[in-house]
Amino acid sequence: MVFSTRHLLKALLPINSVCRTSFGTTRFSVRMMVSDPIINQKHTLSEDDENIATKKLCIEPRIKRKKCAILLAYSGQGYLGLQRNKGTKTVEEELLLALKSKNLITDEGFDQIQTMHFQRAARTDKGVSALRQIISLLLPEDVDKEVINSALPEQIRVLDIRRTTKGFNSKNSCDGRTYSYTCPTFAFAPAEATIDFNYRIDATVIDRINEIVKSFLGCHNYHNYTSKKKPGDPSSQRYMVSFYCDKPYEKDGVELISLYVRGQSFMLHQIRKMVGVIIAICRGVAKHDVIERSWQPDRLDLPIAPGLGLVLEEVHYDKYNGKFGNDGMHDRLDFVELNDQVSEFRAKYILPTIIKVEKEESSMKLWLEQLPLHTFEVRTEHRHMRTDVNEINSPGLASLQAAAELIEKEEQHAIDTNREVAPDNLSTLADAAQALSSEKN
Repeated sequence: MVFSTRHLLKALLPINSVCRTSFGTTRFSVRMMVSDPIINQKHTLSEDDENIATKKLCIEPRIKRKKCAILLAYSGQGYLGLQRNKGTKTVEEELLLALKSKNLITDEGFDQIQTMHFQRAARTDKGVSALRQIISLLLPEDVDKEVINSALPEQIRVLDIRRTTKGFNSKNSCDGRTYSYTCPTFAFAPAEATIDFNYRIDATVIDRINEIVKSFLGCHNYHNYTSKKKPGDPSSQRYMVSFYCDKPYEKDGVELISLYVRGQSFMLHQIRKMVGVIIAICRGVAKHDVIERSWQPDRLDLPIAPGLGLVLEEVHYDKYNGKFGNDGMHDRLDFVELNDQVSEFRAKYILPTIIKVEKEESSMKLWLEQLPLHTFEVRTEHRHMRTDVNEINSPGLASLQAAAELIEKEEQHAIDTNREVAPDNLSTLADAAQALSSEKN
């Protein structure tokens, strides 16, 4: 067997050898296999690097999560509403902190709640409470509600946790919401009655209230009962299913009464303004026809009742229950078997708060004193310019009312001109005081 010179050299020379042919002459240049000094300078792992490497190797097993509905009851006293708002004390923040502390949600889920499909059925404002709020989110299987409650304040309670369908959304899946508004009965007393805790309502006044609330039933344009809504905005149309006044009852020496309203949906301040108008009519400050006029395009000056007595009573899922409530895999979301627990929470946390605040701060009584400041007419002038009201109210109170009027006017102007205005309540109050001073001079 004959081997060519080239094949022999290839077998003998190192791999790094380079063979070049020039003018028929074969030349060989051999590269020595030397170590690369850069490659040899290996990086020594620090303690932090070792921890990172260890963490990558020790990956936690994936936790199986299912869509659930949390039945939540809470007293809104001391909280700036339900919805999470960075830097403020809210009910959602308390719930999320509790879930995180019990390792029921991840750090990512806490920081970005949309990653766990978090959704509330209805937003509640500052001081507003709820008895059957529904929160939908992804949770580990077999979650114990008492584990969550152990990390929550007493005025916030998880009453139940139920499995739902994968596509369930507590807000979009609901058919309607029921709210109640509870206050001392003297709020509806005739103008000539004495406003104090000794007042007791009679059947005539209750019948009057039930007659007035009928005007809100059906579909109407509620642009006058909220803010930042133009009269022609289709979203101002809301449908009220039922509205009635319940029987009065006494607790801790105070006679209370509750109004219950069920609607498909509600806007910001809508119920509190509806209650404000009802009280004004009962006390003779406004006429009954103001309700009919409020559906018209004109912007009316309507009062907003205190938020203390407003409570989210129930979120309704009639269609969902009809479709999935009896399929053998999912529970119904009416929670009727928990009515006793709901009543206990109301009696322990909500009603005592209403009575305590009313006795200490006289919120409803002070609000009734301000009620005549409203004109219930088309807004053509500031309320502080009404000389008949200024004669019976303090200048400080009139200044505050003027500030509120100017703030509302500025908000409406911003909407009309499609611009955003940064709120400056102190300067607005100063403008109101100056306007009052000019009027008096």
